[in-house]
Amino acid sequence: MCSRCRRTTGNAPFPYPYRRHRPSACTQPGHPPRPYSLPWEKPEGKLRTVNLLFRWTDELHIRARGYNELVWKPALSAVGVIPKPVKGKRGRKRYATDRESGMHALRHFYASVTLADCVNIKELGEYLGHHDPGFTLRTYAHMLLSSHERARRAIDARMFRPRAVSGASDGT
Repeated sequence: MCSRCRRTTGNAPFPYPYRRHRPSACTQPGHPPRPYSLPWEKPEGKLRTVNLLFRWTDELHIRARGYNELVWKPALSAVGVIPKPVKGKRGRKRYATDRESGMHALRHFYASVTLADCVNIKELGEYLGHHDPGFTLRTYAHMLLSSHERARRAIDARMFRPRAVSGASDGT
């Protein structure tokens, strides 16, 4: 796996799915990653520099609110997930959304998918940028599989795989 396909959150790598890894997706000709510095954890925090591959039209970082209003919500509206926008008091388009249909919902979807496949809660917290695994556990505990379901999956994965048996007749 190429080194650019891992985004660092603290000291923990964020793993990209193997089937999505394509070297061409790491960098595009003429659009290499650029260093960008922002304060870490709080506005007066220590500056931290990372290489940004995806940038906004002004070459700066993608701002969540701008992306939400200009990309995410129009896409949801276009496919009928949320209603069409209405004009606000200042004449701007306003979308009626809630937390379930906002960008933050993607974090919860990611967490639920990884927990369903038994990713360690501590590692998930690192991938999501949480500093306290207890916070991750409190937030997502309701999504964890029961120990009975984990045990069932573990045994099913080891015991019930179709395989050839030596000395078995081939039916001829």
